[in-house]
Amino acid sequence: MQENDTANDQDLRTRLVAAGVELVSRDGVPALGLREIARHAGVSHGAPRRYFPTHRELLAAIARHGFGRLTDALAGADALAATTGAGARTRIEALARAHLGFAAANPGMFELMFRHDLLEGSGTELRRTTLPLFRTLAGLVAEVHPHLEDPTAATAALWANLHGLAQLRGWGSLRLATGGDDLEPLLRATLDAHLGPVPR
Repeated sequence: MQENDTANDQDLRTRLVAAGVELVSRDGVPALGLREIARHAGVSHGAPRRYFPTHRELLAAIARHGFGRLTDALAGADALAATTGAGARTRIEALARAHLGFAAANPGMFELMFRHDLLEGSGTELRRTTLPLFRTLAGLVAEVHPHLEDPTAATAALWANLHGLAQLRGWGSLRLATGGDDLEPLLRATLDAHLGPVPR
């Protein structure tokens, strides 16, 4: 009986997270109220509290799903670039394109994943997911700029710039400023600004 209870608990946890993933993908972060997630999962509005002590812990579980997908996308892009013998800068460009592509395809999830104001207090496991991604990028930045004692600040600046491009495109702000949605010139300018121009 206890095994069945555990299985049922796990099933309901999975259903709640899946409901949140569907809602954020369809309607964005504002749709992720506890009652709405419970309704979408087909359970009572009090059910989430039995499995997620706080709303933030449920949001963090939904965000973890997104980080898993982003990790897969970045790992695939980096592996493809690495198998071609690409250097650090080309690998960074591949990661940047994958990051921007994920953001464009998953705007609601992308916003939730980086809303640490919503996820604060439930971030231990999220840090285990996000920090390796950041360290991979920092290692590549260190290869491009071997003179840097600590590439953390330079990597954070590059990451913030990429994130800003993704978010501003999602909001439609870039279209107002540039007259279009083409990120190619902006991506090249971003990489040149943080990594230096490509040697000719």
